[in-house]
Amino acid sequence: MCPEPLRIALISEHASPLATVGSVDAGGQNIYVANVARCLAGAGHQVDVFTRRDDPQLPSTVDVRSGLRVLHIDAGPAAFVPKEELLPHMPSFTGSARRLVQHSARYDVVHANFFMSGLVGMRLKELFGLPLVMTFHALGLVRREHQKAADAFPPARIAIEKRIVRRADRVIAECPQDEADLVRLYGAHPRAISTVPCGVDLTEFSPGSKAAARRALGLSDDEFVVLQLGRLVPRKGIDNVIRSMALLPPEMRVRLLVVGGESRDPDDRKTPEIARLRGVADECGVTDRVTFTGQRRRDELANYYAAADVFVTTPWYEPFGITPLEAMACGTPVVGSAVGGIQHSVADGVTGYLVPPKDPQALAERLVHLHANPALAQALGRAGIRRVRSLFTWERVARELAEVYAAVAPKNVEPARAARVLSLVRRSALPAGQAQVHA
Repeated sequence: MCPEPLRIALISEHASPLATVGSVDAGGQNIYVANVARCLAGAGHQVDVFTRRDDPQLPSTVDVRSGLRVLHIDAGPAAFVPKEELLPHMPSFTGSARRLVQHSARYDVVHANFFMSGLVGMRLKELFGLPLVMTFHALGLVRREHQKAADAFPPARIAIEKRIVRRADRVIAECPQDEADLVRLYGAHPRAISTVPCGVDLTEFSPGSKAAARRALGLSDDEFVVLQLGRLVPRKGIDNVIRSMALLPPEMRVRLLVVGGESRDPDDRKTPEIARLRGVADECGVTDRVTFTGQRRRDELANYYAAADVFVTTPWYEPFGITPLEAMACGTPVVGSAVGGIQHSVADGVTGYLVPPKDPQALAERLVHLHANPALAQALGRAGIRRVRSLFTWERVARELAEVYAAVAPKNVEPARAARVLSLVRRSALPAGQAQVHA
């Protein structure tokens, strides 16, 4: 245990670190909160994650590991509620969080994730004088630009986000595009923003044997395997990937694996997006080239990355995107759309390629190029491993966040302790991939 660590309240109202990733409302934010909390606790800090109870069987407190607890907050029904419908339950969430904070040892900082958590964080800041660090994960005005009428969040979201930008002690941007959007659309002052990316767990994702992975998954050695993995929602642009299959040469033996959904079996009723995508494949005449696997556990995903010749992700809107990092950590080249954080994480021509969204022809051309140049694909994969290990580990992300916390926390602690805290977070730095990891 490090001396005098920070006490951190991580608020994530809809994205629990304990949720099964890959379902409709469980994705990158869940991974972010889980790994940031784990690495902060591993560095000696005390971390409590406040999240909404969505199952009556969940205990009030889950001790995940030394220094890390998940606190389930009663707010609305103890059942799944789409995040677009959660705002009316935030007063109840705020009241429960207030009572927990009031009767606990004092926190040094509150780190809110998503705008509804920011609403809670602002109230805790007002009541208890706690510094507020904010990560939006997605911005309402950016979402509106891309989603337009499909954006189902209430209009109040925009005013809430603007208020948070004004009141937060620090706003975390996840990539340069995120920082630019905060300044352009919300009037954020650049000095109030710290850019800290998402990361990848190198104990989960690392290079493996392609042949062994294909044997484990029952895949043929002579097929060119294209992998699409993640949440199955329209904005992910999976239909774009399917349409690109129809533009590949007919003699090219190719298999598109679509991993994700609400159940382990690719059930069209449980995951309506699968039904829509099957229709796209049928319309394009590529049903025989597309395989829907259903949802897979986190511990199974590395095999899929290792088995693939290329990982493809072409959303038309993506705040950051963690799956490209996972693919690169496994040594798989990435073809991604030049949007959001993907254009930051994927180095075009170095670790893979960037293509325009909604452009199946551009995607198909890159797939044909990689198929014809396997040595190049391997070189891109090796460069991806180096890039992830140097820039995108969760240990590095947590260290950079802890430095932000220490910078805003001194107003609430005596100067001598503040200096010790800053020394603690700097001493916790370890080379990428070498930090101690606890289950």
